[in-house]
Amino acid sequence: QVQLVESGGGLVQAGGSLRLSCAVSGRTFSSYDMSWFRQAPGKEREFVTAIRWSGGATYYANSVKGRFTISRDNAKVYLQMNSLKPEDTAVYYCAAKRSTSFSFTVLSGTRNYDYWGQGTQVTVSS
Repeated sequence: QVQLVESGGGLVQAGGSLRLSCAVSGRTFSSYDMSWFRQAPGKEREFVTAIRWSGGATYYANSVKGRFTISRDNAKVYLQMNSLKPEDTAVYYCAAKRSTSFSFTVLSGTRNYDYWGQGTQVTVSS
């Protein structure tokens, strides 16, 4: 079993910044890719960004490209969020999957992931 625990969410004004963290513990794997998803009220969960197990490649949704940055080390994955907008308001989830071909089609599909965190709330005020 792998456990994912997010932290760093909160309330911020438009234009501000937040840094989310996802701590990984429990069962270890030789390699796995990590992603961030988000779910706003009344909407389905959507892909935000992903990073390959080696940290050498990333993908970003067009809505956050240029504003958000994903990174990772041996124990955590991070999401630096800058220039936040009210439409970024959502519950943010980290997710893990065993590494396969690093394609956007696979990475952006929620059903392709093996483990999920409980989420952390990000609220951006106007």
